[in-house]
Amino acid sequence: MTRPVPVVRLRVPTEEDARAWHRIFDDPDVMEFHGGPAPLAEYEEFTARQRAHAAERGFCLWTMLDAEGEVIGFTGAQPWPHTSFGPVGEIEIGWRLGRAYWGKGYVTAAAHATLERVRAAGVPTVVAMVDARNDRSVAVARRLGMDLEETFMTPVGKRKAYRFRLRLDGAQA
Repeated sequence: MTRPVPVVRLRVPTEEDARAWHRIFDDPDVMEFHGGPAPLAEYEEFTARQRAHAAERGFCLWTMLDAEGEVIGFTGAQPWPHTSFGPVGEIEIGWRLGRAYWGKGYVTAAAHATLERVRAAGVPTVVAMVDARNDRSVAVARRLGMDLEETFMTPVGKRKAYRFRLRLDGAQA
């Protein structure tokens, strides 16, 4: 039995979304694989960077809204943000969701919409970098049809992580 796909809208993050992200992500469970809760200033910088990506590239980590227009998280794609490790120069798809919305299909629905938007922008391939302990995100990557490309140890924390890849242009890997 398949459950209905939830209504989810994506928009370029606003300045107000920084406060909403800070509020819904200020949860140790949500931030378990992201270094713990972050200060508001980080979300202000983060949403500003996403607005710049949207203007320059046509895609970003979009704010996710439920059917009532409530901010529930983000999903989208951006250039890999690190220069010292990982898929430098590649486009990473990512997601983060407030705890109250877990297990309802929001991330998968929004990530499928992201893939269509990124494909339309001409991006040939995306990667997802996932902490190996994050079973929920591993499951999303697999539901998106991503292939496990690499298992590695993170430079900070020395944790096992995965790099998944998905070709969007139909070419063989």
